[in-house]
Amino acid sequence: MLDSQRLASDAVLKTLEGRNLTQTLNDIWQKNPRLTPQQKGAIQDLSYGVFRYYGLLQSILNILLNKPLKDKPVEALLLVALYQLRYTQAPDHAIVNHAVKVSTNFGVQVKSLVNAVLRNFLRQKETLLDQASGTEVARFNHPQWWIDKLKIQYPACFESILEAGNTRPPMTLRINKRKTTFASYEARLKDNHIEYAVLSDCALMLTKPLPVEKLPGFVEGLVSIQDRGAQWAAPLLDLKPGIRVLDACAAPGGKSAQILESTDIELLSLDSSVARAKQIADNFSRLEIRGEVKTGDASRPEAWWDGTPFQRILADVPCSASGVVRRHPDIKWLRRPGDIPKFASGQLLILEALWKTLASGGKLLYSTCSVFAEENQGLIAAFMEKHKEAARLALDDEIPGGQLLPDDRHDGFFYALLQKK
Repeated sequence: MLDSQRLASDAVLKTLEGRNLTQTLNDIWQKNPRLTPQQKGAIQDLSYGVFRYYGLLQSILNILLNKPLKDKPVEALLLVALYQLRYTQAPDHAIVNHAVKVSTNFGVQVKSLVNAVLRNFLRQKETLLDQASGTEVARFNHPQWWIDKLKIQYPACFESILEAGNTRPPMTLRINKRKTTFASYEARLKDNHIEYAVLSDCALMLTKPLPVEKLPGFVEGLVSIQDRGAQWAAPLLDLKPGIRVLDACAAPGGKSAQILESTDIELLSLDSSVARAKQIADNFSRLEIRGEVKTGDASRPEAWWDGTPFQRILADVPCSASGVVRRHPDIKWLRRPGDIPKFASGQLLILEALWKTLASGGKLLYSTCSVFAEENQGLIAAFMEKHKEAARLALDDEIPGGQLLPDDRHDGFFYALLQKK
């Protein structure tokens, strides 16, 4: 527990300073190559947990302290320990003792402070929890501006959206029907005593998440991990054999792979990052499927497009990721209100550029993993006001208005299918 607390505190500290949590954890893995999978899992659980419940934990800490801590590493350690005391089954005395040992490096006064704060929490736990939950930020564990935006845009269900954002995400599989059948893969799960629920003819949701190395057939490419909400992309594209398809902003390649698994088409997968483009190629290799992968900026097709129009385009554009915060809880606290119009501006730029590469009669599927209207309904309305040759087509009844809100079966996604007249 000692190393887990210490390294989780380091991850929390760097994230509070503005670093992406996923990248921060990857850096920790590289600097500590002897960590076991179990230790990595514990460190990730602690750091994710702090940001999942950061609003409440910070409120508790503010009450326990006489004044704000200037020593940010100590604050990060206290947040990790408070998360453990509130949300885990580890023995209270072990959590406190290990936190005190970690704090020894900060000096005698800090060691005494850490001990006093954590023991005070244990003595006044119920009273503190009640007192700390008095604000919406602490109650919903989201920034106030985020809460206010959802209140306006989803007055009837904003609470359920916020609550979903604080849950642990489901683990959903997509069966590769080019290599196995639904019935055959179900049998493998049953043989391995893995419980699941059926979500569609390709999607199975595991009752309990598993490491990929324990997932039957993963290495052989029989199955991929992909949220049910993301699995709508390929069927909504209305793919036909032999057509030319572009997946712009394609990394890490889950939707590209699903497209190639679905139909025999000519696919170009594009991403602006060389490293992320390699992820796409690695995905294709594991699944034993073939598609062209290029590095390029989707908003500047003149640098990568050969001039031959595409019959289908998937524009899964960079966004606020407000629909997937349970998978990336640090996003809630790293985003700022001004980020949303910036994302919308970039999304519109990409949509305008890709529209020029779409064949007459072709279809473009615009997609985000956001729940904010500025990136979704509002942006599509603005685009169609300018482009009278664009027609918005109806989607499946399971996606009312194109907006999937996060729930226990899928994350939050938006889809709009546009056809060029």
